Amino acid sequence: MTETAPFTPALPAYTETLLRAPEAARDARRLVHLATNVWGIHAVRDAAEIVVSELLTNAVLHARRDTVRVTVTRLSDDRIRIAVVDLSKVRPQIRCASSTEESGRGLGIVAALSGGRWGVDPLAWGKRVWAELSAEGESSE
Repeated sequence: MTETAPFTPALPAYTETLLRAPEAARDARRLVHLATNVWGIHAVRDAAEIVVSELLTNAVLHARRDTVRVTVTRLSDDRIRIAVVDLSKVRPQIRCASSTEESGRGLGIVAALSGGRWGVDPLAWGKRVWAELSAEGESSE
């Protein structure tokens, strides 16, 4: 896990504020799908949709307030950053879920799909949890 992602305001991004509800995962996946299609970064789409689902699910389960903010940023021709901002200052942590637990694997999945390029940025009002995905070394669709 990386502690802080560099702030890059000039990069193209799609962002949406969503209700903090389980149904929002579908809308977050739609946003990722749209961004990867527009940018032609098809090789990361499936992994990115899983990552945004996991990050959003954590926010739905553990954050406060009624909304969360989802952002998909294009870092380069083959790399994106997915971020979920919520109003809780509690930092998420990877944990080892037992085989009988139904949850607790989300951040492990995020870490695996991002090659360990994920992190948490503390904010004055909450936090930003992000992950970077790259199509490097993969073939495009």
